[in-house]
Amino acid sequence: MEITGIKNTHPAAGKASSKKGWKLTDSLREKITVLAKEDAAQNVYMGNQFLALRKSEVAKVAPDRAALIGRMNRATADMKQIEEADRRWLCILFGEPYEAEFQSGGGVHVYDENGDEILTYTAGVGWHEKESKAETEVHGALKAAYYDAYHAARQEINSGIAGMKAQGGFDARA
Repeated sequence: MEITGIKNTHPAAGKASSKKGWKLTDSLREKITVLAKEDAAQNVYMGNQFLALRKSEVAKVAPDRAALIGRMNRATADMKQIEEADRRWLCILFGEPYEAEFQSGGGVHVYDENGDEILTYTAGVGWHEKESKAETEVHGALKAAYYDAYHAARQEINSGIAGMKAQGGFDARA
């Protein structure tokens, strides 16, 4: 038996509305520029501080997968009961704004409020996280801002070195 398109309520529904409000602010862009310049000076692309910043920003739009997995694990312990459940019971169990699709054989697909698949469970394999469109967009915006700042910093560094060589003031022994 297959149950599909079950829409549910999630206790952290307030978090979902904040996801749509994420944007690359001027202050965040400035932080990225500072980190990119520091990394360029050390000849390191996407250093640990930028990676940590990116991770924290993506977390702002990411669903709480750990909570979902916990709920799903408790629920999949008795798949027969889930297969026979009505919509109201599933809403109480999993919560908005997520949808769950159960397949015979123990497969589960969990979708966010935008219809993006964010988790998949396969019997014998376990849980697999999938990046949502919102997470992909945040990653892309941060990486693009970093790329631009890093390459501008590298060009500035390289032109300074070239200028020193042209003036004869570059001393490799120093």
